[in-house]
Amino acid sequence: MNHAIQERRRVLAAAAGLGLAAALPAARAQNKTLLRISTPAVPDDWHAKMWTVFKDTLDKTAPGEFDTQINLNATLFKQGAEPAAMARGNLELAAISAFDIAKLVPEFSIFTAGYVMRDPQHQQKVLNGPVGEEMFKRVADKLDVTVLSPIYLGTRQVNLRDVRPVKTPADLKGVKLRMPGSKEWLFLGEALGATATPLAFGEVYLALKTGTIDGQDNPLPTVRAAKFYEVTKQLVMTSHLVDGIFIVIANKTWNAFGAAQKQKVKAAAQAAAQFNDENRLKEEGQLVDFFKQQGLTVTTPDLDAFRKHVQQAYLASDYAKVWPAGMLERINGTR
Repeated sequence: MNHAIQERRRVLAAAAGLGLAAALPAARAQNKTLLRISTPAVPDDWHAKMWTVFKDTLDKTAPGEFDTQINLNATLFKQGAEPAAMARGNLELAAISAFDIAKLVPEFSIFTAGYVMRDPQHQQKVLNGPVGEEMFKRVADKLDVTVLSPIYLGTRQVNLRDVRPVKTPADLKGVKLRMPGSKEWLFLGEALGATATPLAFGEVYLALKTGTIDGQDNPLPTVRAAKFYEVTKQLVMTSHLVDGIFIVIANKTWNAFGAAQKQKVKAAAQAAAQFNDENRLKEEGQLVDFFKQQGLTVTTPDLDAFRKHVQQAYLASDYAKVWPAGMLERINGTR
């Protein structure tokens, strides 16, 4: 009888052990820190692919610590709604544009102004240096998010329906240049010397074809993707806006991490940014030859003349009134 009881206890103990073993993975999964990512980027965009680099890097450096969930195509939150979602605790990570940040942190609009950044290399030196550190602290205080890494979004160029000599802003006088509809974008178009014309992106191709507008501005990958090269004849390499977005994490999430976790998450964000930047720059470099093959004339204007004219327009505007004193000079002086 005693032997039977002992055997029964052994079997039950073994079963309990198996049950515990089976429960361990589930317990570990439950203990993972949830990192929900929201982005409007489409799957083929480098800004979408970079999040896989982020996830893979984190899985290698912090195995079993994070449950990273990537949501593309604005399926989780629409673009611009991410800061509010992060404040509510419904979202941990996002890539937010400089324009969206500037809506809530007005002084950040300095990074949306034309010719503040000379090129992608200058952008990275500014944003990864003392200027970026100071401005990101303002973002942390006002938006309750921490900037993990700046990302290169693209350099905007002017794309014209007909070939014309363009050396200075005066040469764009009377040119109906399509710009996105917000006052910030229209101001930039006027500062370039053109007649800024608001138009929905989906209407630009037909408007170029029919002559309703004389040109549009966008980074080169967008010019190819939207096939604007089919209805234009010239690219003017004005490089008037070196645009950026920023990987940010909710402060509630960030502040709950230990020092080691913070280092791993930040390193993963930097790896993702590097992946994006390298591939986007490579693509932009290849596209100049592509457009030449398509028959477009590619010209470079007097960039110093454009930069001086555009910066003077901003400095005389209300936008510059909210910029930190001396900030533009510090950015211009960054080498």
